[in-house]
Amino acid sequence: MHATPLCQLAAPAAPPQPRFAIAVGSGGVRSVAALGMMQALTQHGLRPDLVVGCSTGTIFGALIAAGHGADDAVRIATTLWSPEVASQRRWRALPQMLWPRLGRFDADFAMRHDHRIMRRLRQAFGNLQLDELPLPMRVVATDAATGERVVLRSGSVVQALRASFALPFMFTPVTIDGRRLVDGCLTDPLPVSAAADAQAVLALGFPAPMPHRIDRPSRLLAQVSSSLLNNLMQSRLAEARVGGQRLLRLEPQLDRRVGLFDTAAMPALVEAGRRATEVALPAVLALLQRGPALAAA
Repeated sequence: MHATPLCQLAAPAAPPQPRFAIAVGSGGVRSVAALGMMQALTQHGLRPDLVVGCSTGTIFGALIAAGHGADDAVRIATTLWSPEVASQRRWRALPQMLWPRLGRFDADFAMRHDHRIMRRLRQAFGNLQLDELPLPMRVVATDAATGERVVLRSGSVVQALRASFALPFMFTPVTIDGRRLVDGCLTDPLPVSAAADAQAVLALGFPAPMPHRIDRPSRLLAQVSSSLLNNLMQSRLAEARVGGQRLLRLEPQLDRRVGLFDTAAMPALVEAGRRATEVALPAVLALLQRGPALAAA
């Protein structure tokens, strides 16, 4: 009996190219507008076959990828991203900042414990793996040591989500496959490039809010960080378009300022996402019909 040459062995089938992807970016609770976007798409018979997300957008993107309807997803989302989950302060954080050497300040410093949000993530997603979700999902995080963007395509949903919103100073980094990962917004606030192989991408993202006035150190820091994030998002989108990526960006209009953990605004945000998608529907259809690359709607 002759052995079959290796070159004649059947190669593993490559995963099919995604036709239609949705990308959900950072933005705190505002990213829940993606649930309204999905609601409108579903009503018109439009179903994406890939979800990508970063930062808080991964939470709402994962609810979509897990197959939850808008109402059920909003109910779950209110338990996953709320003021309550961020209220568990670490008692050692203040002395670590004031006396770094005595407090043993290091790269794992965080102002908040993650016990509560981890418990709720496990309740919502259990042991689900990214590649087991009804809709495939990719999660963007940042390598804390190198600053490189990391795209997670497999592994625990809970660990991927926790890594992607691990905002430095707020939550500790998460180690996955030997890499210490932090918030994906630091490298790709609206990660359309994580779906570069898709034929078309519908992206929902908000600019980081700028403070109305500078009257305390935290607001000056917010002004600087928001400026950096907004410029990074615009440059990433421009890079994607120059590279030939076909995408449409939605930015639902809000009638008031919404805080990072303003869960009371969730129903209005979902409606704003649905309404923005309805208005942009002709552009969405043109995008899916292989028309020319489109700018923001």
